[in-house]
Amino acid sequence: MKAVHFGAGNIGRGFVGLLLHDAGYEIVFADVDGALIDALNAADSYRVHSVGELPTEHVMTGFRAVDSATEPGRLVGELATADIVTTAVGVRILPFIAPLIADGLRARPAEAEPLIVMACENSVSATDQLATAVEGAAGAQWPGLRERAVFANTAVDRIVPQQPADGGLDVVVEDFCEWVIEAAPFRGALPPIGGATFVADLAPYIERKLYTVNTGHAATAYCGYLQCADTIAEAISLPAVRDSVRRALEETSQALVVRHGLDPAEQAGYRARILARFGSDELRDAVTRVGRDPLRKLGRRDRFVAPAAELAEAGVVPVALLQAISAALRFDAAGDRQARELAEKLRTLPAALAVERITGVTGEHPLFEPLRDVFVDARRSRWSLHLYTASGM
Repeated sequence: MKAVHFGAGNIGRGFVGLLLHDAGYEIVFADVDGALIDALNAADSYRVHSVGELPTEHVMTGFRAVDSATEPGRLVGELATADIVTTAVGVRILPFIAPLIADGLRARPAEAEPLIVMACENSVSATDQLATAVEGAAGAQWPGLRERAVFANTAVDRIVPQQPADGGLDVVVEDFCEWVIEAAPFRGALPPIGGATFVADLAPYIERKLYTVNTGHAATAYCGYLQCADTIAEAISLPAVRDSVRRALEETSQALVVRHGLDPAEQAGYRARILARFGSDELRDAVTRVGRDPLRKLGRRDRFVAPAAELAEAGVVPVALLQAISAALRFDAAGDRQARELAEKLRTLPAALAVERITGVTGEHPLFEPLRDVFVDARRSRWSLHLYTASGM
């Protein structure tokens, strides 16, 4: 069995690729980082160190790598004979790899089993987004190619922190991981992936993860950044940050319980486990890394605005989530392109227009007015800080 995985970074090597390897698949990593590709092809193995309550060490073997930028023909050949294709590249990159997958389907033997395609990204229905992009790339040939692939949405959860600069190919990850896959697209013929869980309804799992793990992680980063914390573990150890994050997750839990009928006690336990995971001293993840790309994280369907909007539609003012959004608007880490773009939008756009452009929430929505107040306050706060700093005080 063979799996092609797009994205040879830490998540690809330390999570998805590892689980597929443990399930018996030969792994072909695809990436545009030529140096990383060369390092993988020169290595016989690398180690994945899982840390936490049950620390273990895994030795990864049976892999090779292809440069998708310079060797597209070779990669298409790998895709044509693969059993599974997975991704961990970020949803914005999916349209760029879609033409390669479309070419792989064209080259696939007609008698071959359908190619299983799963996007393992921090986004709702990421595989659906990839499927739409592949359809666009296939053009008029899509009706004939569609039967050569099975597209299944997934939810993935494993904290993979920033790695040591001298770590090489080895990866440090937390010992907890979860890979949940929707079962319906397989029509009863589930692929052999021992580390995955197949479910009839993926929505509760993916939203529970996105609105608990991702919301909490980002909220810890943004609130911790304002408190001058360097790492997530340091940030969550601060009482003010921990309280802010706890209250935000209580609000997202409220939305999840209403939307999916989750058991409130079970969700409270899940929430507590997430907060404990953030506090691991062995996962020294920088708040600037976790908080990067704030514009994406403030999007309409992402970790803050989506659950806040659901609560507002139910007549509940999401106080703690609005406070987390306010912290995100003040995130100005050096070198973060989206943080600079966010600051420019706040500086130049009227608050109402900034709300619509950044969050996608429009004037008729019950969350719009509270968001506008947050944006006005964030703009005033950032500008006051700028003046204070510029004056040399």
